[in-house]
Amino acid sequence: MTSFSFYRKLASFLLLIVGSHSVMAQTPPPAPATDEPELVEFDTSKTRSIAVPALVAPAPADTPAGNSAALGRQIAEVISSDLRASGVFETQGPNGLRAIALPEVTAPQFDYWKGRPVEQLVQGFVRVGGDGNLTVGCYLYDVGFGNETTRLGFNVPPREWRRAAHKCADAIYAKLTGELPFFDSRIAYIAETGPKGKRVKRLAIMDSDGANHRFITNGQSTALTPRFSPNYKSILYLSYVDGNPRIYVYDIDAGRQRLITQSRNPTFAPRWSPDGQTILYSMAVAGNTDIYKISGHERRRVQPTADQLWFGAVRDP
Repeated sequence: MTSFSFYRKLASFLLLIVGSHSVMAQTPPPAPATDEPELVEFDTSKTRSIAVPALVAPAPADTPAGNSAALGRQIAEVISSDLRASGVFETQGPNGLRAIALPEVTAPQFDYWKGRPVEQLVQGFVRVGGDGNLTVGCYLYDVGFGNETTRLGFNVPPREWRRAAHKCADAIYAKLTGELPFFDSRIAYIAETGPKGKRVKRLAIMDSDGANHRFITNGQSTALTPRFSPNYKSILYLSYVDGNPRIYVYDIDAGRQRLITQSRNPTFAPRWSPDGQTILYSMAVAGNTDIYKISGHERRRVQPTADQLWFGAVRDP
């Protein structure tokens, strides 16, 4: 087993655990029919061939992200790259595949694709609406059986075309493997540069495939411990300005940050509450370290009492 396959399996296993807890919190699972649990096996050592021709642009139009015809090819490239990087699929296209016509999106020429040969086929379209947003349609077909397996669509601003591509790849991966997908995700991390003893630490963010990389802080103050909010729209992080700790929340879409709290006391490990409304952190005052909570929307700090603590977190009074 390659190290890539090992880590992919490990990541999928961890995502499965997290996803299972999320579903259980919303909908109680039904009682098992028998005492024996159902065992689902998937052979990850076998790759599946899948073709991804460029998505059709029925009426090509310019957008701030480029012409919709060019975006159709770029979306297909991202879908193909995502699936190939998983190690489960051997992809063809969009380079080297013929262009398809709009009617083929819903009525594929299965005999042609059987001659490639491929097992699965992804086709779709990109249309620019009157509001300037993109409608991206994505269809998955089983070539051998000659039928549609799944379809989905997204309406996104032109700048979000990569997210639509990742979401399409997520749906395909989940449908064909039964595993939780991970392509439509972002990574927040601390980038370190500079010589030893004078390291510069900047908060950075990028897509799961390394695209759309950007620095959020300029390195003039140290940034530490980034954490996504539960809705993945904000990043919580700790920064030291002139040696004093501050906790910030960065709004990803707006590109702005706001100060949540600051102190001269040592401060550690800010975390979100599960609902994203409260921030928890540790602070040492006069030699004693306590866990504090503060609203994620207003600067109001509360020190919990002993009976409000459990498993290192804070319970609302």
